[in-house]
Amino acid sequence: MSETVSFGYRDVDASEKAGMVRSVFSGVAAKYDLMNDAMSVGAHRLWKDHFVGRVKPQRHETILDMAGGTGDIAFRLHKSGAQVTVADINPEMLAVGQERAQKRGIDDLLWSEQNAEELTFADRSFDAYTIAFGIRNVTFIDKALAEAHRVLKYGGRFFCLEFSTTTWPGFAEVYDAYSHHLVPKIGKMIAGDEESYRYLIESIRRFPPMPKFEQMIRDAGFVQTKVEPILGGLVAIHSGWKV
Repeated sequence: MSETVSFGYRDVDASEKAGMVRSVFSGVAAKYDLMNDAMSVGAHRLWKDHFVGRVKPQRHETILDMAGGTGDIAFRLHKSGAQVTVADINPEMLAVGQERAQKRGIDDLLWSEQNAEELTFADRSFDAYTIAFGIRNVTFIDKALAEAHRVLKYGGRFFCLEFSTTTWPGFAEVYDAYSHHLVPKIGKMIAGDEESYRYLIESIRRFPPMPKFEQMIRDAGFVQTKVEPILGGLVAIHSGWKV
């Protein structure tokens, strides 16, 4: 029997998920950043600033920003003088990012269509690997983590910004009601796509809780792993080192 994986609250054939996720992001690419502002009331900008502050990018470092199609993390990393490669499985998301970079006068980012589970980069190519709000969409998270470990140099660092499950009493229930009932409606109003945003919310609910995901990062070979919850774990920064 074929292996099944989660796609939101549904279980689908593992061979189908990548195409289904690609279709979701193809449909929302043009309004993706506007939707992020609407859904988080602009908070995603602060989370991303904080995330890049934790990465501490340095001049002349090589950094792979995976699932970074629209450039939000890459633009922040680029300010340090690091050499940033923006990778994404979705060409429409990359096209949005390239257009945004052109408008900002940024012409030295590298753009690459990549599957996080099967990167084409050589072993030990990067000083740092970042992924923000993307790892929950891959088919096999363990494979993506293994690839992140493979392409990092010894002494390289892994940083992941991802939604999780808040542990704050009361707030968890309010956010759950907001995300399940209002976010898809906002998606329909702004992006004309209710179902894609329903999937994005459901994918958060199916993502492993913070302790389990940290263990997956350790299982991939990373050491000195750390979890930094934001808003009680609504969002979390996960990190680790390759030694």
